[in-house]
Amino acid sequence: MPKTINILAFIFMFAVSVRAQDHETEAVRAAFENYKSAILNDRGEEAVNYIDSRTVKYYSDILEQVKQADSLTLESLSLLDKMMVLSIRHRSTKEQIDSFDGKGVLVYAIREGMVGKNSVANNGIGDITVDGSFAKGQLNTNGQKAPFYFHFYKEDGAWKIDLTSLFPVSNMAFKKMVNESGQTENGFLLLLLEMISGKKPGKEIWEPFGK
Repeated sequence: MPKTINILAFIFMFAVSVRAQDHETEAVRAAFENYKSAILNDRGEEAVNYIDSRTVKYYSDILEQVKQADSLTLESLSLLDKMMVLSIRHRSTKEQIDSFDGKGVLVYAIREGMVGKNSVANNGIGDITVDGSFAKGQLNTNGQKAPFYFHFYKEDGAWKIDLTSLFPVSNMAFKKMVNESGQTENGFLLLLLEMISGKKPGKEIWEPFGK
């Protein structure tokens, strides 16, 4: 009898563990789908509720670069980071910059199309692996599995997306675009800014904001 009770207890605990894992997996998927829906419907203030502290820190750091980085510092940044700094400088006022924090910059970037709908429109997540407060979901593009993963972290009881987890991949794709354009890196960025905004960037975007 005791052996039977132990087996039943093990089966019960295993079933509870599986259900808990399934719950976490669905919560991760829901976090992604909620973020995606907010982006596609231009709800930047809602979208930031689904991003993690690492992403907020990234945009806080970008904000500091917008305010302080000179041209030499900009050249040391990754292509993606440089584009973000230059884009904010080109399209924002000093009053706007002074009012931003990390989340505010991201809301602005979403509203202005710097975090575009194409970043999620054809993307989803497939297989999800949960390990404590960390999870990763395989990127699906147009229904096809890609060898890349969104990272998620559980913060204050809720799963949130680490957008920076795919930045290395985005940076490589960006570099490929530059190489295929035949332009210099900076020439490509300036041309892209002009195409997006409809106005030619001035030399001031290479200087600390407000100077």
